[in-house]
Amino acid sequence: MIIVLSPEATPDDIHRIVARIEESGRQAHISTGTERSIIGVIGPDLPALQDMFETLPHVESVHRVTKPYKLVSREFRPQDSVIDVGRGVTVGGTELAVMAGPCSIENEDHIVETARAVKAAGANILRGGAFKPRTSPYNFRGLGEEGLRHLEVAGQVTNMPIVTELMSVRDIDAVARHADIIQIGARNMQNFILLDEVGKLRKPVLLKRGLSGFIEEWLLAAEYILAQGNPNVILCERGIRTFENAYRNTMDVNAIPLVKQLSHLPVVADPSHGTGKWKLVKPVSMASIAAGADGLMIEVHPNPDHALSDGAQSLTFESFTSMMRAVAGIASAVERTLSGVEAPAAAG
Repeated sequence: MIIVLSPEATPDDIHRIVARIEESGRQAHISTGTERSIIGVIGPDLPALQDMFETLPHVESVHRVTKPYKLVSREFRPQDSVIDVGRGVTVGGTELAVMAGPCSIENEDHIVETARAVKAAGANILRGGAFKPRTSPYNFRGLGEEGLRHLEVAGQVTNMPIVTELMSVRDIDAVARHADIIQIGARNMQNFILLDEVGKLRKPVLLKRGLSGFIEEWLLAAEYILAQGNPNVILCERGIRTFENAYRNTMDVNAIPLVKQLSHLPVVADPSHGTGKWKLVKPVSMASIAAGADGLMIEVHPNPDHALSDGAQSLTFESFTSMMRAVAGIASAVERTLSGVEAPAAAG
């Protein structure tokens, strides 16, 4: 249920309405817009409640939310959410966010070198894996806390916020201590205990779509995080598993504009995992921005043929720079910006 307040409602008025909601045994979530505030009411929805809430002072209207996800829906918050991830960087709005770096952190020199290269090319968020979910237990599974320390150093050297994956509740304190953005990977999209725990933090959370996750399931996973009080969620489309095996996953570009219609949360695209082939990353990045993505997540490595994980989908420094220039051209065409990147000149 959503309560729309009149423009004249003061903070004290809102406090009294929230207290009345909580007295009824429900939770209240406030969304403050430019013209008026909206209160989302979470709990059993009884017809009599609508009548009761409509009689409260400064309540303009009361509506039932038709979607099973409440707080992430556009019904609750019509305007786009813009997430502050630190160091002057936001995700959402007109400027694109580009998260770039290696799949796995291999040593301090490796991540610092990569951080400097991707920042020079226009990236504004550094990504890197310290805890890696691998299909085989015999593959490289990351450096753990040592990798987190290396990643933090690289972020400090380049003044970039960092994003890294959290796989288990047991590591939440370590990851939260080092990272600016906590990534929940595809395999953990419906790990509801983990979602609850990151929801209790106030750090931004990057929530990847599950390997075979329906869009509704993905949005309900985000709802778990918001329902615990953390509104700072960024959705990430990273491809889904289908019958096609010519590439790693099927990059669902359709999902980007659809999710942005259904939800106010920002959406970024991960064409590296979405395709699994470095030659496809550039065109799919361009398609994702054209479809309305608020940013990209790209795997970059100084020597992909020597990478300890996902070398086949990783861009070199040179190819990443080329991709960024191409994306800048698309961004300009759809009225978005990519700071510090010069778009290619238009043909004759």
